[in-house]
Amino acid sequence: MIQQLDGTITQKSFEIIDREIGEHSFTANEYAIVRRAIHATADFELAQLIRFSPGAIEQGIASIANRKPIITDVSMVKQGIAGMIAKTFQNPLICAIEHVSNPLPGKTRTETGLLKVAEEFPDGIFVIGNAPTALLSLCSQVSQGLVKPSLIIGVPVGFVSVVESKKVLAQTSIPQIRIEGRKGGSPVAAAILNALMVLAFCNG
Repeated sequence: MIQQLDGTITQKSFEIIDREIGEHSFTANEYAIVRRAIHATADFELAQLIRFSPGAIEQGIASIANRKPIITDVSMVKQGIAGMIAKTFQNPLICAIEHVSNPLPGKTRTETGLLKVAEEFPDGIFVIGNAPTALLSLCSQVSQGLVKPSLIIGVPVGFVSVVESKKVLAQTSIPQIRIEGRKGGSPVAAAILNALMVLAFCNG
Protein backbone atom coordinates (compact mmCIF):
# COMPACT_ATOMS: atom_id res chain seq x y z
CA MET A 1 0.00 0.00 0.00
CA ILE A 2 2.70 2.49 0.97
CA GLN A 3 4.76 1.48 -2.07
CA GLN A 4 1.82 2.41 -4.29
CA LEU A 5 1.95 5.93 -2.85
CA ASP A 6 5.70 6.37 -2.67
CA GLY A 7 7.48 4.56 -5.50
CA THR A 8 10.69 2.57 -5.69
CA ILE A 9 13.27 5.35 -5.27
CA THR A 10 11.59 6.65 -2.12
CA GLN A 11 11.48 3.14 -0.68
CA LYS A 12 15.20 2.68 -1.35
CA SER A 13 15.88 6.01 0.35
CA PHE A 14 13.82 4.91 3.35
CA GLU A 15 15.91 1.73 3.59
CA ILE A 16 19.10 3.81 3.72
CA ILE A 17 17.63 6.03 6.42
CA ASP A 18 16.57 2.96 8.41
CA ARG A 19 20.13 1.64 8.34
CA GLU A 20 21.77 4.92 9.26
CA ILE A 21 19.40 5.99 12.02
CA GLY A 22 19.79 2.67 13.83
CA GLU A 23 17.96 1.99 17.08
CA HIS A 24 15.47 4.60 18.28
CA SER A 25 12.60 5.01 20.70
CA PHE A 26 9.94 6.32 18.30
CA THR A 27 6.63 4.54 17.92
CA ALA A 28 5.91 3.13 14.46
CA ASN A 29 3.74 6.12 13.54
CA GLU A 30 6.22 8.64 14.92
CA TYR A 31 9.04 7.03 13.00
CA ALA A 32 7.05 7.10 9.76
CA ILE A 33 6.89 10.87 10.14
CA VAL A 34 10.51 11.28 11.24
CA ARG A 35 11.75 9.15 8.37
CA ARG A 36 9.86 11.17 5.77
CA ALA A 37 11.14 14.45 7.24
CA ILE A 38 14.71 13.16 7.03
CA HIS A 39 14.08 11.96 3.50
CA ALA A 40 12.96 15.47 2.50
CA THR A 41 16.04 17.16 3.96
CA ALA A 42 18.83 14.57 4.42
CA ASP A 43 19.06 16.04 7.94
CA PHE A 44 19.20 13.36 10.63
CA GLU A 45 19.23 16.00 13.38
CA LEU A 46 15.48 16.36 12.86
CA ALA A 47 15.09 13.10 14.74
CA GLN A 48 16.35 14.90 17.87
CA LEU A 49 14.36 18.09 17.26
CA ILE A 50 10.89 16.79 16.41
CA ARG A 51 8.20 16.93 19.09
CA PHE A 52 4.78 15.24 19.16
CA SER A 53 2.15 16.34 21.64
CA PRO A 54 0.15 13.48 23.21
CA GLY A 55 -2.37 12.12 20.72
CA ALA A 56 -1.30 14.50 17.94
CA ILE A 57 -0.71 11.78 15.36
CA GLU A 58 -4.01 10.05 16.10
CA GLN A 59 -5.83 13.37 15.93
CA GLY A 60 -4.13 14.21 12.67
CA ILE A 61 -5.04 10.85 11.12
CA ALA A 62 -8.68 11.18 12.20
CA SER A 63 -8.92 14.77 10.96
CA ILE A 64 -7.45 13.86 7.58
CA ALA A 65 -9.79 10.89 7.22
CA ASN A 66 -12.72 13.17 8.09
CA ARG A 67 -11.57 15.49 5.30
CA LYS A 68 -10.89 18.51 7.47
CA PRO A 69 -9.59 21.47 5.45
CA ILE A 70 -5.80 21.74 5.32
CA ILE A 71 -4.42 25.27 5.53
CA THR A 72 -0.81 26.03 4.57
CA ASP A 73 1.06 29.26 5.18
CA VAL A 74 2.80 29.45 1.79
CA SER A 75 2.47 28.09 -1.73
CA MET A 76 5.54 25.84 -1.47
CA VAL A 77 3.93 23.81 1.32
CA LYS A 78 0.68 23.62 -0.63
CA GLN A 79 2.49 22.38 -3.73
CA GLY A 80 4.39 19.82 -1.65
CA ILE A 81 1.24 18.16 -0.34
CA ALA A 82 -1.22 18.61 -3.20
CA GLY A 83 -0.17 15.38 -4.94
CA MET A 84 -0.61 13.20 -1.89
CA ILE A 85 -3.95 14.80 -1.06
CA ALA A 86 -5.15 14.05 -4.58
CA LYS A 87 -4.11 10.39 -4.19
CA THR A 88 -5.84 9.93 -0.84
CA PHE A 89 -8.69 11.89 0.76
CA GLN A 90 -9.02 15.00 -1.44
CA ASN A 91 -9.22 17.31 1.58
CA PRO A 92 -9.90 20.97 0.82
CA LEU A 93 -6.49 22.64 0.47
CA ILE A 94 -6.11 26.36 1.16
CA CYS A 95 -2.96 28.50 1.07
CA ALA A 96 -3.06 31.52 3.39
CA ILE A 97 -0.80 33.81 1.37
CA GLU A 98 -2.90 33.20 -1.74
CA HIS A 99 -5.99 34.37 0.13
CA VAL A 100 -5.01 38.03 0.41
CA SER A 101 -3.66 40.80 -1.81
CA ASN A 102 -2.76 43.47 0.71
CA PRO A 103 -1.57 42.87 4.28
CA LEU A 104 -3.22 44.41 7.29
CA PRO A 105 -1.26 47.29 8.87
CA GLY A 106 1.73 45.95 10.77
CA LYS A 107 1.25 42.39 9.51
CA THR A 108 2.77 40.31 6.72
CA ARG A 109 0.71 38.98 3.81
CA THR A 110 1.03 35.45 5.12
CA GLU A 111 -0.06 36.47 8.61
CA THR A 112 -3.01 38.43 7.21
CA GLY A 113 -4.05 35.55 4.99
CA LEU A 114 -3.81 33.01 7.77
CA LEU A 115 -5.99 35.11 10.08
CA LYS A 116 -8.59 35.36 7.32
CA VAL A 117 -8.54 31.64 6.59
CA ALA A 118 -8.57 30.71 10.29
CA GLU A 119 -11.75 32.69 10.71
CA GLU A 120 -13.35 30.65 7.94
CA PHE A 121 -11.91 27.27 9.00
CA PRO A 122 -11.27 27.51 12.77
CA ASP A 123 -10.96 23.74 13.23
CA GLY A 124 -8.79 23.03 10.20
CA ILE A 125 -5.37 21.40 10.01
CA PHE A 126 -2.75 24.18 9.91
CA VAL A 127 0.61 23.45 8.28
CA ILE A 128 3.18 26.21 8.80
CA GLY A 129 6.63 25.74 7.31
CA ASN A 130 7.80 29.24 6.54
CA ALA A 131 6.15 32.09 8.45
CA PRO A 132 6.71 32.39 12.21
CA THR A 133 4.52 35.51 12.29
CA ALA A 134 1.63 33.43 10.99
CA LEU A 135 2.26 30.81 13.67
CA LEU A 136 2.35 33.47 16.39
CA SER A 137 -0.92 34.98 15.16
CA LEU A 138 -2.55 31.56 15.01
CA CYS A 139 -1.45 30.81 18.58
CA SER A 140 -2.84 34.18 19.68
CA GLN A 141 -6.18 33.25 18.12
CA VAL A 142 -6.04 29.94 19.97
CA SER A 143 -5.33 31.62 23.32
CA GLN A 144 -8.31 33.93 22.79
CA GLY A 145 -10.57 30.97 22.09
CA LEU A 146 -11.31 32.19 18.57
CA VAL A 147 -10.04 29.08 16.80
CA LYS A 148 -9.40 25.48 17.79
CA PRO A 149 -7.35 23.75 15.09
CA SER A 150 -7.57 19.98 14.77
CA LEU A 151 -3.79 19.90 14.44
CA ILE A 152 -0.95 22.40 14.02
CA ILE A 153 2.23 21.40 12.23
CA GLY A 154 4.55 24.20 13.32
CA VAL A 155 7.96 24.04 11.65
CA PRO A 156 8.91 27.52 10.40
CA VAL A 157 12.58 27.97 9.57
CA GLY A 158 14.95 30.89 10.07
CA PHE A 159 16.26 33.33 12.64
CA VAL A 160 13.64 36.01 13.39
CA SER A 161 10.77 34.99 15.71
CA VAL A 162 11.17 31.32 14.72
CA VAL A 163 12.24 29.90 18.07
CA GLU A 164 9.82 32.20 19.89
CA SER A 165 6.86 31.09 17.77
CA LYS A 166 7.58 27.44 18.47
CA LYS A 167 7.81 28.09 22.20
CA VAL A 168 4.42 29.81 22.12
CA LEU A 169 2.97 26.87 20.19
CA ALA A 170 4.37 24.44 22.77
CA GLN A 171 2.47 26.26 25.50
CA THR A 172 -0.91 25.70 23.83
CA SER A 173 -3.06 22.61 24.34
CA ILE A 174 -3.66 22.16 20.60
CA PRO A 175 -2.51 18.81 19.14
CA GLN A 176 0.77 19.63 17.45
CA ILE A 177 3.89 18.40 15.71
CA ARG A 178 6.79 20.84 15.76
CA ILE A 179 10.52 21.08 15.13
CA GLU A 180 12.40 22.77 17.95
CA GLY A 181 14.97 25.47 17.27
CA ARG A 182 15.69 27.26 14.01
CA LYS A 183 15.34 24.29 11.68
CA GLY A 184 12.25 23.33 9.72
CA GLY A 185 10.96 24.78 6.47
CA SER A 186 8.42 24.11 3.78
CA PRO A 187 9.87 20.71 2.75
CA VAL A 188 9.69 19.52 6.37
CA ALA A 189 6.13 20.77 6.79
CA ALA A 190 5.04 19.04 3.59
CA ALA A 191 6.85 15.84 4.56
CA ILE A 192 5.10 15.65 7.94
CA LEU A 193 1.66 16.19 6.42
CA ASN A 194 2.36 13.68 3.64
CA ALA A 195 3.44 11.10 6.22
CA LEU A 196 0.17 11.62 8.09
CA MET A 197 -1.72 11.24 4.81
CA VAL A 198 -0.05 7.88 4.17
CA LEU A 199 -0.78 6.72 7.73
CA ALA A 200 -4.43 7.75 7.42
CA PHE A 201 -4.74 6.07 4.02
CA CYS A 202 -3.17 2.83 5.21
CA ASN A 203 -5.27 2.77 8.38
CA GLY A 204 -8.47 3.46 6.51
